[in-house]
Amino acid sequence: MPKTSARLLSLLSLLQARRDWPGQLLAERLEVSPRTVRRDIDRLRELGYPIAAFRGPDGGYRLDAGARLPPLLFDDDQAVALAVALRTATATGAGIGEASARALTTVRQVMPARLRHRVDALQVTTVERTGGRPRPQADPRVLVTLSAAVHAREVLRFGHSPAHVPATSDAAPAVRRVEPHHLVTWGGRWYLVAWDLEREDWRTFRADRITPRTPTGPRFTPREVPGGDVAAYVAARFQGSEAPGEWPCRGEVILDAPASAVAGHLRNGVVEECGPDRCRVVLGAWSWPGLAAELGRFDVDIEVVGPAELRDAFAYLARRYAAAAAEGGTGA
Repeated sequence: MPKTSARLLSLLSLLQARRDWPGQLLAERLEVSPRTVRRDIDRLRELGYPIAAFRGPDGGYRLDAGARLPPLLFDDDQAVALAVALRTATATGAGIGEASARALTTVRQVMPARLRHRVDALQVTTVERTGGRPRPQADPRVLVTLSAAVHAREVLRFGHSPAHVPATSDAAPAVRRVEPHHLVTWGGRWYLVAWDLEREDWRTFRADRITPRTPTGPRFTPREVPGGDVAAYVAARFQGSEAPGEWPCRGEVILDAPASAVAGHLRNGVVEECGPDRCRVVLGAWSWPGLAAELGRFDVDIEVVGPAELRDAFAYLARRYAAAAAEGGTGA
């Protein structure tokens, strides 16, 4: 029979692995008597683990959620995964950088040396944008509130400050009533995807500009986001398109360059080889001038296949660049 401390850890690990455990099955797995299992369950309860007993022909035990955090048990892979998640938490935009650092220190202190070496080998550097204001961080308490409303499918009321209103403004934020459907991240920020009950349309709200109001409203039946894929829907909204996965402007050109030299520099385009030194490119962008500028960065001849809006955008940029060159004088 294993020592009591080792047996308690084994018992706790089993209870964490599945919801319900018949008492007899636990006894067989631990190679002890049902009476010993009962005594070990009582010891775990004394340590703070909320273990409930259920009756029936196969009466047994389950590990429930409690009112306070008891000691936790992780296997090696779980411990490393937790440490990695804590180390990279500053890049999530959730405003938990300091708490994550303290939690990582706590976890690392109790790790055996073989695991500390694996964790210490991962060095993460978060690179912030330069030349601009610091990216706002979402309040972790707000994220928890939003997530709870999404999970409970309850109508949510909150104040929301538009992006053009300074954070220091005394103006009261507009109050919105929504059906919250998804909490997502995009570009280092958190967003709530919701059905706006007043505007009767889908909206995305920046979580760092949300001030939840209580209490929440009635439960609702979830709708399906346009296209059925929340990731594609959010990506399309930030591309400026109403249709998931589509750019509002899409054009086709022939570039005098090998397909292999072009493909590695296009994130949202399709490249087709037309010969050893020519390729066809279909590319999308948020505006026609933006699309023309994206294609113009290739230092090769360009043949516009279509549409006419793309050809007009090249002409528009040519006039702007010519004017800029003229204003620059002959100093070049």
